[in-house]
Amino acid sequence: MRLSEATSRDTAGAPLVLVPVGSLEQHGPHLPLDTDTVIATAVATAVAAKVGGWVAPPLAYGSSGEHQSFAGTSSIGTDVLRSTVVELVRSMRTWSDRVVLVNGHGGNVTALTSAVDQLVDEGHAVTWVPCATELVDLHAGRTETSLMLHLAPWSVRRHLAEVGDTRPLAEILPLMRAGGVCAVSPNGVLGDPTGATATEGEEVLRAMVDDVLRRLVTTGVGAR
Repeated sequence: MRLSEATSRDTAGAPLVLVPVGSLEQHGPHLPLDTDTVIATAVATAVAAKVGGWVAPPLAYGSSGEHQSFAGTSSIGTDVLRSTVVELVRSMRTWSDRVVLVNGHGGNVTALTSAVDQLVDEGHAVTWVPCATELVDLHAGRTETSLMLHLAPWSVRRHLAEVGDTRPLAEILPLMRAGGVCAVSPNGVLGDPTGATATEGEEVLRAMVDDVLRRLVTTGVGAR
């Protein structure tokens, strides 16, 4: 159920609100800037179908400073994202029992962790969960391309897909911390989109949703 389409009467005493948290950042020459937001929203929507609750409009701007060398990247940074999450959850918790933040961008983790720690200390029922699975590669590679072929195929420029830096994160992380993604990948891709398919994207999405559901069980949110 989409929160944006609800009325005040509909949402009074809501047991759960899921908030997708994404980004607006480069995803190579072939994927749209809102890739992380599309994925986070899809995961949140699928989870809501299993456990109930409202799916809020996404937080579409994230902390994406590592991508700032690429045009189109629009980042609000860690501090602003953290403050936004804190204020948003405080507001939502006046009428809902629990808030779950569904995160689609790794650069948001510091902000979300800090914000949730503060909110929990204040007594709010809130947690954040990642859109994560063992099948995921680093950025704009086969996994994200497959997901977008499944979720929004019209937005994928397959003819522009290029191989990027395929080294493991541990090897390239020091370089990225010093100079951003462009220091290791001139085209902004960390991975290889070759072989991406919508079928694989559907499988990855299902794995992400199952992972989130398992995580929520530990917080007392169960399937209907």
